[in-house]
Amino acid sequence: MNDPIRKIVVVGGGTAGWMVAAMLGHQAQGQAAVELIESDEIGTIGVGESTIPPFVYLLRKLEIDEQDFIKATHASFKLGIQFRDWRRKGETYFHPFGSIGGQLDIHDFYDCWLKAKTKGHPSRLLDFAPAAVMAEQGRFMLPFKAEGTPIGGAGYALHVDAKHVAAYLRRFAEAKGVVRTEGMVTEVVTRPGDGFIEKVRLKDGREVEGDLFIDCSGFRALLIEKALGVGYVDWSDVLLCDRAVAIQTTNVGDTHPYTVAHAEDCGWRWRIPLQHRAGNGYVYSSRHISDDEAVATLMSRITGEPLIKPNIIPFRTGVREKIWHKNCVSIGLASGFIEPLESTAIHLVYRAMDYLLRYFPDRTCAPALADEFNRRIRTEYEEIRDFIVLHYCMTERDDTPFWAEYKAMAPTPSLQAKIDLFREAATLREGVDELFREVSWRSVMEGMGVHPKRYHPLVDRLPYSVIENTLDQAGPRMAQFVSTLPTHDEFLAKVCPAPKLDLTPVTV
Repeated sequence: MNDPIRKIVVVGGGTAGWMVAAMLGHQAQGQAAVELIESDEIGTIGVGESTIPPFVYLLRKLEIDEQDFIKATHASFKLGIQFRDWRRKGETYFHPFGSIGGQLDIHDFYDCWLKAKTKGHPSRLLDFAPAAVMAEQGRFMLPFKAEGTPIGGAGYALHVDAKHVAAYLRRFAEAKGVVRTEGMVTEVVTRPGDGFIEKVRLKDGREVEGDLFIDCSGFRALLIEKALGVGYVDWSDVLLCDRAVAIQTTNVGDTHPYTVAHAEDCGWRWRIPLQHRAGNGYVYSSRHISDDEAVATLMSRITGEPLIKPNIIPFRTGVREKIWHKNCVSIGLASGFIEPLESTAIHLVYRAMDYLLRYFPDRTCAPALADEFNRRIRTEYEEIRDFIVLHYCMTERDDTPFWAEYKAMAPTPSLQAKIDLFREAATLREGVDELFREVSWRSVMEGMGVHPKRYHPLVDRLPYSVIENTLDQAGPRMAQFVSTLPTHDEFLAKVCPAPKLDLTPVTV
């Protein structure tokens, strides 16, 4: 590298900005200076409170003590997502993290289970998913502490307080040498000739120069869109929801170790329990319900006392035409947004950073590196888009205009190809390094009533008695083992209790 990056400027704080700064501080320490600019005048969205398992791997990669992080962010554990009323009213299914069953001889467990179902076996697929069984019983144990037991294959993520996460990552990043500058960016200065960003100018006249700029300015997209003019690909034709209303409440009852996604007449409602409070929200389509009606619906559903007033968040689902353009990389909401149904917003932040560090440029920001980065992260966005659309387009509901519109909607071509292959032979078209693997796709397919026509024919080489005996023993054995584990609340209190906070209810 003949002309190395000497200065990286991150514009915007919050969870996205400080996650970027933490990763850069950890990886680029001593190689390039990192400066983050944020303004106390600008609020943050602050509702990205549910993560997926790769987030835990990121903590380990950054050498962050997981127990300390959980305490500091008032986190709880997440074994998956419970979906209520999505396919039909009154039906519930679960998307678990981790494995479902294990291979029987050389055969995939799912194919063996499919054969058993043709024989009338009474088991549910989720009887063999350790994360689902723990979630159903409200119990928890770290899977890596239970290797060799029936729950060793479980995966988990975290429910977190987004503002505490940003504060934690700020402390981490500053300890790694990242410099925070308080100020509001009001102007972006580009170089004549190549149009690269040269510097940003703050409200008070100060200027901050850099070689590489990371746009974490949220939906405002100050650098990538307003300065560099990069357009946006809108996906509202297949993802109808365009607004959310969020509110925090006191905890009531047990802290369940999963996110609840409850379908409503014009969207869906979440509940995310933390150690000190709960996050609640309604994601909805403004074409089908007004803001006032959405707020009233959410307020009628919550349990616990409100801790803040309802916060309405407009959004536009889609992705930038280019996420990396010239010497600017947009990350977080500035790069795109897919509604939070599968908790992918935080994931896409560190995924983009993983790719940026993989294709890290010199000061020329070679187009070949940017092109490959854009191809990989765009593929990631499209895969997540299709996975979210799957939850909607296979519904059998037509009881409201919102759900009737989704029932009549055709899947995207790439999703349709995936559905067709799964229906034909219980297999899935998988790309390279995808986020959602077979367990995830199968769980949602099964939950939404998409079933294969047949199991793999080579399963017939295995005597059915072997399959039957395995299922008869494995499910009850797992359920019995899980019943001996501590409850989720007991585990939190013993292993990683958060400090008590004085929370004052508000009048709404």
